[in-house]
Amino acid sequence: MKFHPLSKLFLVRIYGNRQLKTLPGQNTRPTSARVREALFNIWQGAITDCRWLDLCAGNGSMGAEALCRGAIEAVAIEQNGKACQIIKQNWQQVATKEQYFRVIRGDIRVKLKKLQSQQFDRIYFDPPYAGKLYESVLNEISAGNLLSSEGEIAVEHNPQQWEAKPIETLEICRQKVYGNTVLTFYQKASPSQES
Repeated sequence: MKFHPLSKLFLVRIYGNRQLKTLPGQNTRPTSARVREALFNIWQGAITDCRWLDLCAGNGSMGAEALCRGAIEAVAIEQNGKACQIIKQNWQQVATKEQYFRVIRGDIRVKLKKLQSQQFDRIYFDPPYAGKLYESVLNEISAGNLLSSEGEIAVEHNPQQWEAKPIETLEICRQKVYGNTVLTFYQKASPSQES
């Protein structure tokens, strides 16, 4: 991350050596380059033409990366108004005319209810580590049937602050550890495993 003195913003580099803006401080902590690269290596081949949902989107770097790699649609939910402006700027910079994106400002649990008629192929969820959003948001994704049948959710968390477990119709399919950061991946549970 590099500081840009004129704009009082920080810059983050993503796929294709593109620079994105991000707000200073930890309120919208961007996913580290190491974790971001690892995630897109894991999901390599699944991003082109996918529908991407970015939850607690921060500066939108994950959705921007997905757009750069060929996602057909990206939707972000973020509570911080300034961050929403940054996401829009960042996504306008990388999106093509064929790609659709929108940024939704507000409480993630409320805004997810309004997406219930949609499904997404890849969902990235990176809330404040010390927050209490994990289970309620995963339950909302499950209840709203927001994950496509072949889709996956990646949840970024610190294992000392939240322990991942199966949620409603979602099962854990793998976990990857990067220092103090864990990515827990969920997919739809097979009918025999749903409770």
